[in-house]
Amino acid sequence: MKYTHIVIILCSILVLWACAPKPSVTPETRRAEVGDELFASAEALFESRSYNKALARFEDYYRQYPDKPLAVAALMKIGIIHALLGDSEKARSTYEQIISKYPSSSFAPDAQVEILFIYFQEGNYQVVIDQGVALLERVDSRAHRLKINVLIGDAYMAMGSAIDAIDYYARAQHMATELERDTIADKLKEGIAQLDSEEVAILLNRPDTDLPTDFLMFQLGLNYTMAEKYDDAITILSEFINRYPQHENRMLAESLIKEINKNAVFNRYTIGCLLPLSGPYQTFGYRALKGLELALDQFSSQSDNPPINIIVKDTGANPDKTILALEELYRDQVAAILGPIVAVDVAARKAQEMGIPIVTITQKDNIPEIGDKVFRNFITPKMQVQALTAFMIESLGLYRFAILYPDENYGTTFMNLFWDQLLESGGVVVGAESYEPKQTDFSDPIKKLVGLYYEIPDDLKPQVVSETKTDDGVLSDNPEDNPNENANAESDEEEEPESIVDFDAIFIPDSPKKAGLIIPQLAYYDIKDVYLLGTNLWHSESLIKIADQYVQGAIMPDGFFAGSKSPRVRNFVELFENTYQETPEFIEAILYDSAMILFKVVSEPSIRFRSEIRDGLLNMNDYPGVTGMTRFDENGDVLRRLYLLRVKGKTFVELE
Repeated sequence: MKYTHIVIILCSILVLWACAPKPSVTPETRRAEVGDELFASAEALFESRSYNKALARFEDYYRQYPDKPLAVAALMKIGIIHALLGDSEKARSTYEQIISKYPSSSFAPDAQVEILFIYFQEGNYQVVIDQGVALLERVDSRAHRLKINVLIGDAYMAMGSAIDAIDYYARAQHMATELERDTIADKLKEGIAQLDSEEVAILLNRPDTDLPTDFLMFQLGLNYTMAEKYDDAITILSEFINRYPQHENRMLAESLIKEINKNAVFNRYTIGCLLPLSGPYQTFGYRALKGLELALDQFSSQSDNPPINIIVKDTGANPDKTILALEELYRDQVAAILGPIVAVDVAARKAQEMGIPIVTITQKDNIPEIGDKVFRNFITPKMQVQALTAFMIESLGLYRFAILYPDENYGTTFMNLFWDQLLESGGVVVGAESYEPKQTDFSDPIKKLVGLYYEIPDDLKPQVVSETKTDDGVLSDNPEDNPNENANAESDEEEEPESIVDFDAIFIPDSPKKAGLIIPQLAYYDIKDVYLLGTNLWHSESLIKIADQYVQGAIMPDGFFAGSKSPRVRNFVELFENTYQETPEFIEAILYDSAMILFKVVSEPSIRFRSEIRDGLLNMNDYPGVTGMTRFDENGDVLRRLYLLRVKGKTFVELE
């Protein structure tokens, strides 16, 4: 065919194509295309985390196309963006709009789950639990039910109820996919790690295959180890190793068993003792040693008792020397430690770290709070003020008190404790005055207590008006008209005001020497017929020698009284005097009792671990000691009823 013919045919086809009718493009079609483009651009902005711009596009789309299929999707994205931007109120409002306007949409359950998440972020955990449980009954989707179970579990964890959280995590794990299970398993482990032994045991005994028995068993063994219930720990950890030989925690379980067996190695009948046998406190150290030796002799003399070995170490007054002595006792594998008397805090911390029960001899504050291995057997300021206030208020029915105290640590400590105890018991402090520790003239603080220190202003003084008749018979109040009355007025002005003693007892927490100087001065200012109260320091013959007649009837507490009528005390005193040719005092008596308590506890047949020595001390009923009935509270601090003593003549007598 010729070229010209081909050109003509192509031109004809183009003309026919141009003349053919074109497909019509309606406004609705074009609008839909624009809407899709707007939604797609909003999605792109969302994916690139340009949330503010994406929000504007989605809002624009929803405003223009509220009836289109993608409208609810746009609304869902609007709620998510508000949540991401931290505006939980707008997010919640948007989700609620989805639930109300599009209840049958697949996005409605999503919105309900997102609302739960907002409540969780706000800390409304109980709302999450209540609404989540209700929502589980209305949704069927696996994905929704999984999310809700996890959220409820998280809420319970946040509220500190791990055992309830584990329930919901286990349900979630049961319906989770392979990829989801690892995350939920981590949550389960975290929850199990927070359970106590009783809760773990409850879960282990439940026939629930969803629960991870392997982790529960290991956790129970770990809990028993931490609680120093070593027999139980070894039993459960051994069972765990046998049942799960390939478990990720097997090596840790074996390590725990090894450590437990290592801790079980100690000399059960060997007691370490830390005493200051050199330095400034050696007098107290050797007196304490006599009480310890007598206790060992008495305990060993009873044929049913096992032989006890005592290792005594000198601490001096040096913390470093005390630590070295403790380390030596640890290498000697002592079962428990008695003492020290000084450097107590460092010794208590070291013994706690070593895991050795220690019974300290100190009144220092907060020692038992150092740890569960630390005990204290001594007389404390709090015990003393409790004994005094109980006797004065409960036994004598007296409620009004004054306090005169030295302005230093000992005095202010006792003053505050006494005042607090009075308030607790219904008593009243009508006056409290301090003095300098080196002061010897106490007239000023005493005057302040009885209203003599500050001069009474003239306008508050009582006015005596004398009326006389003048020559003309008129009454006159002019002193010049009656010279006798004027003389009487001058004599009245020279009279001293009387002391105002508006209290039943006065508490003076100071040494016997200082109290002996103060008490006669009280009498000088007419402070008589009131009870004189002091601390255990007053239990000294020097107080009676200095104050003599003025101190009669004074009352003080103490932890030991050698003159007690108690047969137990009398036997101890007689034995001590026969052995050492001297009368025992509190330090000898408290070491005697402390040693006898430890000897008794370590001799119990069931003792296998040091932790059981601690438990034996904590569970000890009132021990009938020469310092009184003794037991320890849950913190390891001693509970004891003190002796109350009264000055009578040249000696002290025990108050019943």
